[in-house]
Amino acid sequence: MKPKWWEKGKRYLAKRDKVMRKLLVAYKGHLTTRKNFFYSLSRSIISQQISVSAADSVFSKFEKKCKGKIKPKIVSKLSISDLRKCGLSRMKAKGIKSLAKKILDKSFDPKLIKNMSDEDAINYLSSLKQIGRWSSEMVLIFFYNRPNIWPVQDIGMLRAISNNYKKKYLPPNFFVKKLQKRFSPFCTLAVMALWYSVDNEPVQY
Repeated sequence: MKPKWWEKGKRYLAKRDKVMRKLLVAYKGHLTTRKNFFYSLSRSIISQQISVSAADSVFSKFEKKCKGKIKPKIVSKLSISDLRKCGLSRMKAKGIKSLAKKILDKSFDPKLIKNMSDEDAINYLSSLKQIGRWSSEMVLIFFYNRPNIWPVQDIGMLRAISNNYKKKYLPPNFFVKKLQKRFSPFCTLAVMALWYSVDNEPVQY
């Protein structure tokens, strides 16, 4: 089920920017939540600094190792070596193991994020091992479906901006900020359309 703000966002962005209007016509995806916080955050850890296809391959092996059930209790029983065999780096494996432990012992509570601002939520998520700003933003998009996330560190988004707005790569910071201001409060939808323009596949974590 699409977020309540989705269609309103499409109308808003189409009026604000002619390039985005074309991208939204071409964009065939939509945003839904998986309703599994651990799944989304594990996937964002795995996807750090590698290509989409490489991330898909590693995640598929990880999912198989978990027997299709990506849950903290299942992952807590796997060793670092088990996770490394899926293609994860040692740091990513430790990050996922640490996340499973913190959720199980309730030292981290995903439910608290619901009532936080975007920036407070990013800071709270970033307190986790192997979770930085980008991974936090992916969770806010794909699990919490927040409408106004603009991940300035995301290579795919920056490449899409360069391609669609005829800018050099990397696009200038001032231009990225200008687009953020133009697309707000529906930056998340703009990001999804930009990603689609690069890969022609709806992104889902």
